[in-house]
Amino acid sequence: MNTIITIGRQYGSGGRFVGKLIAEHYGIKFWDNELLDRVAAESGYAREILEKQDEKPTNSFLFSLAMDSYSFGYYTPGLLEMPLSQKIFLAQYNVIRDIAKEGPAVFVGRCTDVALEDFPNVLNIFIHASDDFKYQRISTLDAYPDIKNRDKALELCMKKDKQRQSYYNYYSSKKWGRADSYHLTVDTSVLGIEGTASMLIAAIDAFEAVRDGGTE
Repeated sequence: MNTIITIGRQYGSGGRFVGKLIAEHYGIKFWDNELLDRVAAESGYAREILEKQDEKPTNSFLFSLAMDSYSFGYYTPGLLEMPLSQKIFLAQYNVIRDIAKEGPAVFVGRCTDVALEDFPNVLNIFIHASDDFKYQRISTLDAYPDIKNRDKALELCMKKDKQRQSYYNYYSSKKWGRADSYHLTVDTSVLGIEGTASMLIAAIDAFEAVRDGGTE
């Protein structure tokens, strides 16, 4: 196993749980909120600050300037003037790439596919679901005991997804949730969480076989 899996997901689709099942199947590391701990340890930013800025974009010409120079390997004074959210993005970007060099892993969200776009062993997946499926999941989560109303649950999903979309579209040249931005897109409401994980494991095995010179 030498594949790195990145998972983008609609809120309520169960993408995080699918990713965890995949990581457990292969015995590889799983990075979602756990990533914030490592970024905090390596960057010096407090975890509370990372949580507040997590997947939240800000608009700044200076970020584009800094990223252009950063990609070519030289320093720019603009980095010092960047908003905190963008400094955190760069710190997270570095950590993601370092982790990917350590071996196979499953990453959830945070533009991981953007950070690893030059890695040949990456499979990018997007997970979505029907409104009914998302409502059924959210209405049973302990984190939202007061959201039993379908409209309120779907309103929460829309709010979270708009935030993720804004973050992804700002830092990426691709479009969040669009099929051509990923290698695979899957609807968890068709096969359920475990069924989706099983199907993706088969796809990952096939991806590995092709990369190893197979004919599948």
